[in-house]
Amino acid sequence: MTTEWRLRATQLTNCNCAYGCPCQFDALPTHGDCHAAVGYQIEGGHFGSARLDGLRAVLLLSWPGAIHEGNGTMQVIIDESANAEQRDALSKILTGQETEDMATVWWVLSAMCPNKLETLFKPIEVAIDVEARRGRFSVPDILETVGEPIRNPVTGAEHRARIELPEGFEYRVAEMGSATTRATAAIALPGLENSYAQFNHVHLSNKGVVD
Repeated sequence: MTTEWRLRATQLTNCNCAYGCPCQFDALPTHGDCHAAVGYQIEGGHFGSARLDGLRAVLLLSWPGAIHEGNGTMQVIIDESANAEQRDALSKILTGQETEDMATVWWVLSAMCPNKLETLFKPIEVAIDVEARRGRFSVPDILETVGEPIRNPVTGAEHRARIELPEGFEYRVAEMGSATTRATAAIALPGLENSYAQFNHVHLSNKGVVD
């Protein structure tokens, strides 16, 4: 029987695609391949009886082609302050375990990543303001991602755009932005400079998006 879980978090994603990211529209990635870093600040949640409130996590992801073509590589990094029960819970959630098939973005990402590197437990800093389209997350000696609003190339003014996915398996609405990632991770993350950024709230369960 699948363990019941639910998680609310704030998310910042930086991938190597152009602003808007074709994946959001069932199209092929901008450059033919996909590399991404994702940071989460968990506001609340549980996995069975294990509470997940206040924890942080990072996902590192890379595919040689489009995500749906598979053969990807992923690595999960979990807040070192998590206890053993919480570490096990977050590891399972973020690798699509204890989840109904196709129900969450984490199930899909994991299914498309047969190459899984060892989960790391490290100090993680996360600060994300979805409405302001600003944020950052970092893991010492591994990576730092900084996100900001897209700017008008002529005037420099902040530009606001967002994507709404009423039937999405990751979010319902995401604010668009620009981000840069500096990484020395085991997974190479090329092309993450002034590229696609996504700021959004996550509310997921083992059955999918919670409205």
